[in-house]
Amino acid sequence: MGPPAPHFAEARFTIGDVVRHRVFPFRGVIFDVDPEFANTEEWWLAIPENLRPAKNQPYYHLLAENEESSYVAYVSQQNLLPDSSSGPVSHPAVRQLFTDYRDGRYQLKPAIRN
Repeated sequence: MGPPAPHFAEARFTIGDVVRHRVFPFRGVIFDVDPEFANTEEWWLAIPENLRPAKNQPYYHLLAENEESSYVAYVSQQNLLPDSSSGPVSHPAVRQLFTDYRDGRYQLKPAIRN
């Protein structure tokens, strides 16, 4: 028998969910999920140590927006909260990945589903 499988936190959010960052003033729609940290070590170390999240949790790719711009963000689960009260996300790439916005979440286009 091999070594035990590593323990991963269960994902609280799914593709299409609208979320906001717990600390920083931005929100977005999730378009991909990694079961654990899957970015570069350099990226992770660039986060101030007092804010640096654990690696063994889900990380989410967001079409994010703040008051000034739209961008792609990579955020740990511990730093996300649901954001169904603010309505749709106005990121320009939303229409490329999702169809409509219903009940606080986006519906992924059928052609994009695995």
